[in-house]
Amino acid sequence: MAIRQKPHATGKVKAGDVTQRVGVEQLEARGVNVQELIEKLIDAAGAEFTTYYYYTILRMYLAGNEDYKEICEDARLEDRAHFELITPRIYELGGSIPYDIREFADRAGCPDAYLPGTGDGKHAPGEGTGQGPTAASILEVLLEAERCAIRTWSEVCDLTFGKDPRTYDMAARILNEEVEHEAWFIELVSMERDGVVRPSGHFRRGAPGEAPYSKNAGFYNP
Repeated sequence: MAIRQKPHATGKVKAGDVTQRVGVEQLEARGVNVQELIEKLIDAAGAEFTTYYYYTILRMYLAGNEDYKEICEDARLEDRAHFELITPRIYELGGSIPYDIREFADRAGCPDAYLPGTGDGKHAPGEGTGQGPTAASILEVLLEAERCAIRTWSEVCDLTFGKDPRTYDMAARILNEEVEHEAWFIELVSMERDGVVRPSGHFRRGAPGEAPYSKNAGFYNP
C-alpha cells in the first residue's frame, strides 16, 4: 500500500535550521508584514508597561475614594498582565524589546499618563499651579489612557484578522478589556465631574485584577 504524502512535513525552512521560524514564514505567506507587526507590538508593550507605572502613582492620589482606587487597581494590574502577555509574542516573531528602558519608555505608543498638577511629572503635585490633583482630573487621565489603548489594539486586530490567529486572539482579548475600562471611567468621570449618570455595566470583581477575560485566558497570574 502506498504511503500517504504528508503535505505539511516540510517547507521552505530546512530541517534543523534554527535561524528561521516557520511561524513567521506562514504569516508572511498570508500577507502579514511581520516586521511592521513587531514594531507595533513593541510600541504597544511600551505603552502597557509605562501605563502600569503611571497608574501606580495615580492610584496613590485617589486616597479617600476607595471605589475609584479599586477600579484603578484593576486597570493597573491588567496593564501589567498585558505587558507580560505581549512580550513573549514579540520574541516568538523574532523581535525583541529594547535593552534600554529609557528607549522602551520613549517608544510607548500612548502619551504618558502623568499625575495632574505635576507639570508633566516635573514638579510636586500643585507646585507652581496652586492646584493638586482631584479625583475628577485623575479619572480623566485614566479615561484618555484607555482610549489610546483601544485605538492601538483595534489597529493590531485589523492587521492580523484572518492572517495571524495567535496575535489576533491576544489583541482581541486585550481590546475587550480596554473597552470595558473606557466604560468604567466614562461612568466615573460623568458622575464625579458632571453629576450625570452614564452606567458602564460594571460589576464588582472578586479581587482587583480578576478580569473576566484575563483570568480565564491566563493573563493575570498574581
